Amino acid sequence: MGSVMEKEKLDRISELARLSKERELSDAEKKEQKILRDEYRKGFVRNLESQLENTRILNPDGTITNVKDLKKRRS
Repeated sequence: MGSVMEKEKLDRISELARLSKERELSDAEKKEQKILRDEYRKGFVRNLESQLENTRILNPDGTITNVKDLKKRRS
């Protein structure tokens, strides 16, 4: 699985989290933190959906079901 986001952005998220424990973040820093966290979450969900699209389930009767086919049936 690929990275959810670039290392520099992940490092910045960590840096802002560290700073927030030491002091109050400025409004600009809070906004940046929210944007970066939202981007991280979206990337995480995209990667998870991609993994599930390629996941197959072996049923007790020996048949194989693709998870993406289950999603289509539910829609």
